[in-house]
Amino acid sequence: MPGRTFRVAVVGTGNIAAVHAQNLAGLADRAELVAAADIDRERLDAFCDRWNVSGRYHDLETLLAVARPDLVHLCTPPGLHKQQALTCLRAGVHVLCEKPPALSLAELDEIGAAQTARGASFATVFQHRFGSGAARLRSVMASGALGRPLVAVCHTLWHRPDDYFAVPWRGKWEIEGGGPTMGHGIHQFDLLLSVLGEWREISAVAARLVRPTATEDVSCALATFVDGTVATIVNSLLSPRETSYLRFDFERATVEVEHLYGYGDDDWRIHPAPGHEDAVTTAWRAGPSGRSSGHAAQFAAVLDALEVGSPLPVTLPQSRATLEFVAATYASAFERRPVRRGEIGAGSPFYRRMQGGGPPWTPALTAARPQETTL
Repeated sequence: MPGRTFRVAVVGTGNIAAVHAQNLAGLADRAELVAAADIDRERLDAFCDRWNVSGRYHDLETLLAVARPDLVHLCTPPGLHKQQALTCLRAGVHVLCEKPPALSLAELDEIGAAQTARGASFATVFQHRFGSGAARLRSVMASGALGRPLVAVCHTLWHRPDDYFAVPWRGKWEIEGGGPTMGHGIHQFDLLLSVLGEWREISAVAARLVRPTATEDVSCALATFVDGTVATIVNSLLSPRETSYLRFDFERATVEVEHLYGYGDDDWRIHPAPGHEDAVTTAWRAGPSGRSSGHAAQFAAVLDALEVGSPLPVTLPQSRATLEFVAATYASAFERRPVRRGEIGAGSPFYRRMQGGGPPWTPALTAARPQETTL
């Protein structure tokens, strides 16, 4: 049984903060939401009134000093994540950060150094890893019942109209760090990586086709994994019939999940190969069940880790592998070449900025290469 109730604070009280508060309320015996911070007083008051939060602050430093939380949930725009994470970690406070965890690999490495120095833990919200469907797939895969993974598909086909980008911080490299590759499809291919493991090489294209944004509005990548698995990844904000779809073709079965923003057990399907029906079906039915991929599943895992003093999931190294996948996608698309894992080091322009030297549709580059305005 849980031994203590942890003090939690939320920084940033927009839409995603309400999701955090609602899911924390379901864990009230283990976590108490004691404080919130936002520079918008009206939004902060509305949030605190709705969720009965007593501590109301307009700056993070005061919140940390007065409320003394055990854990801070960062629900702010991505451009604020690094500095806010550093402030918390340097104060010895654990951090659970909404995706993406930082704007670049360089920023995430700064966070990693602060985590090491003070002993507080940093984790990213990648909740799709924690649903029982994903846990079942990883378990059955580890048992050998499915055979080798061979081919995978990971599609985040969403639709965001032009007015979505009217919010001042959306669609800007310096605040969001990228388009659907960085901020939308990242949940699906993080799940892909949690199943298939270490990737080896990416070849990609990215385009800004129609949306009023500085970033891409679609990207497509072909990734190979260390074990030879080949996967296609599409991230789109241009798709009127929205879906999030992952497919894994193993030697003895195909496993699929289709949902939009979160899955349950019923969203998963398994199709055994001829001659393997009984063994595959038996193994699949024996796996975990009953847990959706919502935030609550990851929050419970985070509290479990706090109880025993282990690193919070999803750990910084795991988050870095996913963020490196993003950086490699942009590097491949903008430099028009395959990019291998580990290639983007401190000397690469894509280490400090996801756009590197700028996408081909940047005005200066467009003038030099007018034929490359969308790829």
